[in-house]
Amino acid sequence: MKKHKRKARDRAVPRPAKTAYTALRQIVQWIPEGLPDRIAKEVGADIRTFSCTSHVLALLYGQITRSGSLNEICDAARLHEPELNRIRGATAPKRNTFSNANRKRDPEIAEKLYWAVFAHLRAICPSFTQYAKHGGFIFRLKRDIFAIDSTTLQLTLDCIDWARHRRKKAAAKTHMRLDVGAMLPAFAVVEDAAHHDSTRADALCEGLKDGDVLLADRAYVDLRFLHGLSERGVFFVLREKESMVFETVERRTHGDRRILADETVRMSRKGSAEKYPEPLRRVTAVVEVDGKDVEMAFITNNFAWSPRTVAELYRARWAIETFFKELKQTLQLADFVGYNEKAVKWQVWTGLLAHLLLRFLKHVSKWGLSFSRLAGTVRSAVWMKIDLLDALRKYGTAGGPKRPVVVEKQPYLQGFEQFSHAPVG
Repeated sequence: MKKHKRKARDRAVPRPAKTAYTALRQIVQWIPEGLPDRIAKEVGADIRTFSCTSHVLALLYGQITRSGSLNEICDAARLHEPELNRIRGATAPKRNTFSNANRKRDPEIAEKLYWAVFAHLRAICPSFTQYAKHGGFIFRLKRDIFAIDSTTLQLTLDCIDWARHRRKKAAAKTHMRLDVGAMLPAFAVVEDAAHHDSTRADALCEGLKDGDVLLADRAYVDLRFLHGLSERGVFFVLREKESMVFETVERRTHGDRRILADETVRMSRKGSAEKYPEPLRRVTAVVEVDGKDVEMAFITNNFAWSPRTVAELYRARWAIETFFKELKQTLQLADFVGYNEKAVKWQVWTGLLAHLLLRFLKHVSKWGLSFSRLAGTVRSAVWMKIDLLDALRKYGTAGGPKRPVVVEKQPYLQGFEQFSHAPVG
């Protein structure tokens, strides 16, 4: 009997260490104390009755737990008010007070807070934002590689006054420059969705320096913008626009069967030639997309890379689409707790802040599984008094779900397979 109990204990999953602090408090501790209130005072916000720390904490809780309404956040805050008060002296918000702060406070506070926390985390843990080596054909490029793109967040018709997107639709848009190596934002703009992506290209790329590499989709093919990048020494790889008209100056040979063409071209239309008077390189390649081979043409101002490197660089651009998908799947960017312009921007910026903090936890705990599983684990533990990093280190080493093995002769009844006793998750 004792041997049986000892074996059961040996098979038990190790439990994380207990602590006096909730997991939510352990997440918020990475934000420098008093920082939200200091930024709010600099901007000139009134925080006498509802501190900016309490405001940010309520929104962060809503993001991490994916709460869908003001009432859901306020009710949870009142229910756990004693624990909430121990987090930087935060207070449980009343619904009207919370709503009023979202509608009237300048979202520049949230934007400045995000970049201040970003700089703080980079200072205390430099490896968090360090360049991660790329795989495939581009691991030899010792350059900073950035991708730009935007994502649209659908809103209700309550937002139609400021975020008119279609005749009967409203939407907000987040423009972003992503550091592909670190998989973290380098610059972001949140606004209504009425503007075309290319109108924000200059702002997104203002910080690029000589030798950097920019990756973008065909929506950003603006010849005047690209010529400006080339003059600054910035290399770019973009997908060719179908309306581009050019003349071929030179064709290069290559031995790669998946490279269909490697050409030097010039813009042939007068207006296009004035915007980009220099030659461009055009590479046509077969690229695998969702398991299928697709023919794509790319333009670049770099003539030294191999044509396969050009194609692989464009594939690296898909990292930003993965980033946006990660944001939308793990945070609350579908149901908004406020619908005017300021409220939406507050929620988007605190969503980015929550993502940043979760990514930092992933980094320092060396979590080896998917980001969505980490977000789900943290979501389940927000009010638990366990060592969060210890929990992530232990649960992050768990394997994936066990898959059934089909055998020719199955001696088990359906629903009672041999593998059914094994734990999955």
